[in-house]
Amino acid sequence: MSLPVLSAEEQRVLGCLLEKQRTVPASYPLSLNALRLACNQSNSRDPIVDYDERTVSDTARSLKDRQLLRLVWAGAGSRTVKYHQLLETELGLSDDQRAVITVLLLRGPQSPGELKTRTERLHAFADRSEVEACLAAMAAADPPLVRELPLQRGRDPRWIHLLGPVPAMTDTSAAAPDREVVLADGPAARDARVLAAYDAAADAYSEALLDELTEKPFDIWLLERVAALADGPVMDLGCGPGQIAAFLADSGVEVHGLDASPAMVARARANFPDLDFSVGRFDQLLRPRNAAAWGAIVAWYSFVHLAPSELAPTMRSVGSTLRPGGVFAFAVHLGDGIVHADDLFGTPVDVDFVTHDRDEVLAAVTGSGLLIDEWFVRSPVPSEAQTVRLYVLAHAAG
Repeated sequence: MSLPVLSAEEQRVLGCLLEKQRTVPASYPLSLNALRLACNQSNSRDPIVDYDERTVSDTARSLKDRQLLRLVWAGAGSRTVKYHQLLETELGLSDDQRAVITVLLLRGPQSPGELKTRTERLHAFADRSEVEACLAAMAAADPPLVRELPLQRGRDPRWIHLLGPVPAMTDTSAAAPDREVVLADGPAARDARVLAAYDAAADAYSEALLDELTEKPFDIWLLERVAALADGPVMDLGCGPGQIAAFLADSGVEVHGLDASPAMVARARANFPDLDFSVGRFDQLLRPRNAAAWGAIVAWYSFVHLAPSELAPTMRSVGSTLRPGGVFAFAVHLGDGIVHADDLFGTPVDVDFVTHDRDEVLAAVTGSGLLIDEWFVRSPVPSEAQTVRLYVLAHAAG
């Protein structure tokens, strides 16, 4: 078997059909207008294009002639044509390979970590190593389906599909660092650096941020909404010195705090001795002692050290302790990649902060099984780090 050689337009059309077949099966096969909108959408696409109907129609006709696409009529006697991809059958793709090819067709060269994050809605890879194993198998196939690009300084290895020309990556020296680089030494090493930083800076951190909400009216508004929606005890995940938990408690809810840093938890207990704070990891979050599940979980900037590939698994684990319909609210920094800090409120540290991509974060929420209700983006206030912030309000299914 020889691989089909696809033009850029053919790659986009087939990638969209592969994606929508999995993510919106009730609307699949796609009409011409739906396919055009899928090709031109601005999220989860690189590059962004603006195809007209003629371009999409001509591309679909070319793919049909090559037996990579089939026309489907909406119903008996209907004149509405819809489009169904045959690339999956032509290549004999397994579910994991199908997900990888879909993202590579739609977004160009990707690292294993980026693929782990961006395939969440298409196939649930357990971890990055599963993605790497899938890529290795695809590269060893006859003929190979993917190829690893030469390693570029400051980036994880990237992979491309071999189904046609892929746009050249230019100006790599100015490219933003891969967010997965925080895991270069492994999660354990990253976690050790984070823990050491917060243990060392706990007192200074508390002094700097204990009253931060007085200058953040949006945060106050959203936290008050969480308190009003919570039906049961609330968990403040990554509670730090306890300022968010204290605000929620003042709003009238039963609140508990969890943080991996013993020094932070000690500071929270000293700041608010009437509240319950515990030392623990996110992936070890248990259900409350006096209830069947959490009524709400908040995580204010608690995911700032996680790689994108870790977001969905972490949210899935945390969300499993929510009651059906329980609220999950969190905030993250948005930006171009990794920010290294050697000073935290005057304390020497060695720690990396991850500024996330909005669409990747929202995809991770959806991939975790949580349902997004609302999301907001706000600019920084003068007294805080000058990063744009994403706030997400979601809930557990059920």
